[in-house]
Amino acid sequence: MRRKLAAGNWKMNGTRADLAQVDALLKAHPAASVDMVLCPPATLLAPMVERAGTCALEVGGQYCHPNQTGAHTGDVSAKMIADAGARYVITGHSERRTDHGETNADVLDQTLAAWDASLTAIVCIGETLEQRDTGQTLTVLASQMVGSVPEAATGANIVIAYEPVWAIGTGKVASLDKIAEVHDFMRAELTDRFGTQTAGAIRLLYGGSVKAGNAAEIFATSNVDGALVGGASLTAADFAPIVAALEASA
Repeated sequence: MRRKLAAGNWKMNGTRADLAQVDALLKAHPAASVDMVLCPPATLLAPMVERAGTCALEVGGQYCHPNQTGAHTGDVSAKMIADAGARYVITGHSERRTDHGETNADVLDQTLAAWDASLTAIVCIGETLEQRDTGQTLTVLASQMVGSVPEAATGANIVIAYEPVWAIGTGKVASLDKIAEVHDFMRAELTDRFGTQTAGAIRLLYGGSVKAGNAAEIFATSNVDGALVGGASLTAADFAPIVAALEASA
């Protein structure tokens, strides 16, 4: 049985004062029956790990450089993220793919670097609005999965998040039928590539304007094992109900 996962991506938001949200989240879910991960800016990785302590909340980075050391001013390596006490890292988020021109090959290298540092990678895939409207969704996702997911993927070292680019931060959400179609397709692609046992252990998340009001119906959808949440993860008041909805679906 795959353990459900609620992951939050704070993006370029948050200062030390916002770590109070960690306290509030843990007060709401002191012993969650699902996995919880928050991915803050790099400046908050170590402080958030200290705030979370040894409880059920894990911490993750938002990006890692494919090299573990070197002359890469401003970048953060997977080794540094792990040294801060984090256990996860996001790779391939659409904002990185778009804003920084990251390719599938780049995401693959970042994911391998994450594994080298004993981090679990949350690999993001998703189509643009134009690709959706021209019927290319499944073709695009298949290409991203082949190019971004390494051959040694297992349920322990990787999570895959479907985040339609047109739904991120827009308030738009894919229809339940479309979410089910995509997640079933992803599971089938993984099964063809890795076999039933390995594919069945890899968690598939949905991301794209997930909030308390729509979380329950999304989590009831086929092959959805949780969510990668953006804006609604910034406060415990918004994120805790999403976690509760995921617990209810488990």
